[in-house]
Amino acid sequence: MLAFTLLLMTACLSRTRALVTIHNAQAVLDERDETISVLLLEFEESAAEWLWETDATRRVIRPSARFARACGRAPADIDGMPILQLLAGPSWDSGTFAAGLRALAEKLRNRDSFVNLRLPIRFTEQERWWQLAAAPRYDDRGIFCGFRGVGADVTDQRASADKINRMARFDTLTGLPNRRLITETLSDAMIAAEACGGRCAFMMLDLDRFKAVNDTLGHPVGDRLLCQVAERLGHMMSANESCGRLGGDEFALVVRDASDTGAVEELAGRIITALSRPYDVDHYTLHIGASIGLAFGPRDGRTSEMLIRSADLALYRAKDAGRGVFRVYEPALYVQAEERRVLEIALRGALDRGEMSLAYQPIIDTQGGMLRGFEALLRWESPEFGMVPPSRFIPLAEDARIIAQIGAWVLRTACVEAASWPEGLRIAVNVSPVQLQNDGFVTTVATVLADSGLSADRLELEVTEGVFLREDRGATTTLARILDLGVRLSLDDFGIGHSSLGYLSRTRFSSIKIDGSFVRAAARGGREALAIIRAVVALAQSLDIATIAEGVETQDERQLVAALGCTHAQGDLFGRALPVTETRTLAERDWTDSAAA
Repeated sequence: MLAFTLLLMTACLSRTRALVTIHNAQAVLDERDETISVLLLEFEESAAEWLWETDATRRVIRPSARFARACGRAPADIDGMPILQLLAGPSWDSGTFAAGLRALAEKLRNRDSFVNLRLPIRFTEQERWWQLAAAPRYDDRGIFCGFRGVGADVTDQRASADKINRMARFDTLTGLPNRRLITETLSDAMIAAEACGGRCAFMMLDLDRFKAVNDTLGHPVGDRLLCQVAERLGHMMSANESCGRLGGDEFALVVRDASDTGAVEELAGRIITALSRPYDVDHYTLHIGASIGLAFGPRDGRTSEMLIRSADLALYRAKDAGRGVFRVYEPALYVQAEERRVLEIALRGALDRGEMSLAYQPIIDTQGGMLRGFEALLRWESPEFGMVPPSRFIPLAEDARIIAQIGAWVLRTACVEAASWPEGLRIAVNVSPVQLQNDGFVTTVATVLADSGLSADRLELEVTEGVFLREDRGATTTLARILDLGVRLSLDDFGIGHSSLGYLSRTRFSSIKIDGSFVRAAARGGREALAIIRAVVALAQSLDIATIAEGVETQDERQLVAALGCTHAQGDLFGRALPVTETRTLAERDWTDSAAA
């Protein structure tokens, strides 16, 4: 009995301890639940998110106050309502559900956890966007009890993200698609064209004379002009076309279905016509134009990058044709571009390799036959390409932005050589319009004169009308500063371009050069050529400017230009372009006998 009593007391004591432990654990759990409830209440009151919960049948249970307010309802109204019906709103009856709601239904049906699930909500006329996250709940026996999760209104964040996305894909100035979006649109159009065996088209568009507007009237006027250009382009677009701005004054256009090539080319012509009409901007009437390069895919390129390159080559050809036109890509353009690329590589190292030299052509006084000077002519003899004509490599040097380096070498070499000639002989050096746009060109001229010891009045820089036709007034300022140094200026090829007396009035030229084509035509009896030479000579005499007839090759031509009043002449009759040694011999010759003859 004693042993049994002791055993019973031990068991009771052990049971008592177990009950105390269970009680204490329950108290801790109750305290923790109370703490969690307080935290959840504080979360509901202060956070932007809300809690939501469903039962096993996907009906809302125990809706929080914030969740109910977000739904625009009272908690009692939504308690027990199917969560999908609640979130669908008015679309529940029509059965037209958003993709986000379908994704939510799939997650609830499969009892999958999910996060960052976004869907549109429309409880009122204004659409809102919610972001939901939830996990399934199970009881102690592992039986599914429903979902518990958190939600938040992310309408403002989505609007901000949409704005950022738009800024990344649309031009902020014109509102048109930018380069990125246009490239994506072109890629989609090419995929669709490949799938159906059709073709698409891409147009590269560049505004003509736009830079003059920016330089003369300022960027704000230029920006408003670009907006008007974008507006005109937008009005011409159908569902089959998309236009965008690539940057600066470059625009692009994607034609999704370009099966009718004639219609696409007609559209390009209509765009040029529309963009060439006058613009009214800030009380100014502005006149610009447009040039277009057109390429068809997949014929002219099987990727968007290749098609854009093809259109760019066609645009280059359109500009070369005089602007205001469109040109369609041809395979020959790629061959020419590749030749230009290889030639440019060789040109970049031509100076360092000593492949360039100067030849000097005499300039003669037509009345007395005296030598008055030489014109320095650049020559390039390449080991790979042979003798490359200046008409081929000078434009390439301008495009490649190495004309300043080459031009400075020509000027320095010619002035050093001319300094060794007898006094009174001048050296004429051709200057590219691109060189005159360089702010340091005047300094280069002054430095070369100082280093060579050549007096400024013995240097004559020859410029063409292209200097004034370019959309930049800086060249005129540069010429004025060069004149202040005492350097002489000559207007080359007067009459073969868009000649204007305004060029002569704006700049103090010392001579005008008459192109050899007029001399040859006049020698054949061409009335128009004779009239042009007489007019130029009369104009020059009235302005006290010398006239130089180029390309004189026969005695008849020499006598003709002298009789017409040209003061100077140059051409093969007086001497071809000579190397340095022969030039020095000719320069040091006694010209008294020649003058007498």
